[in-house]
Amino acid sequence: MLAALGSVMPIADKLVLQRQRHLKWRALDRLELALMMLCGILCFGFSMSVTADIVTRTIGHPWLWLQEFTSALFVYAIFIGAATATRRNDHLYLAAIAESMQGTPRLIVELVTRLVVLGVALCLIRYGYLNYLRGFGSFRLPSGQPIAYLYVIIPLSGTLIALFTVEQLVNGLVHGFDHPEPPSDDDHAIPSISTGIERGAQP
Repeated sequence: MLAALGSVMPIADKLVLQRQRHLKWRALDRLELALMMLCGILCFGFSMSVTADIVTRTIGHPWLWLQEFTSALFVYAIFIGAATATRRNDHLYLAAIAESMQGTPRLIVELVTRLVVLGVALCLIRYGYLNYLRGFGSFRLPSGQPIAYLYVIIPLSGTLIALFTVEQLVNGLVHGFDHPEPPSDDDHAIPSISTGIERGAQP
């Protein structure tokens, strides 16, 4: 028990979600790991930037560029997070309804929901790219940088969402969407603790 609690899992095993493994390609695990780490960096940077903005304004010496920096981190975190959630199946796509079904109804719901997500991803790619091109005609203050650097994440996020959706569609059609999930380590930990207590309580 103590040996199990003391064992340290590699960072990839902690950040790459193993749920619905049959819908994922191993080749994209490194990409999910990188996106998860990037999300952590963006959220940390956003928190520090907001804190610094509040402190500098409180002491009467505001850093005007902090609001621009904070908004950029916020936008990037949203779209990178959306792509990461698609790979991890953490986004809201009527999972509860699909998981309550079996057979053909389950297949239809899984396909329809992922096709809708794919359609949204294609819209992000097309219209996000158009906004990116138009962004070179507008500039942010006080840096004077074109707003295009803020919009570039939209088509990139759409590309990642489309990639992960196609991954799930292909694997779902090949292996099926309905697979029993293996028990997690937490499921084994509780019985082992209770069993140890019961054994210790015996005379």
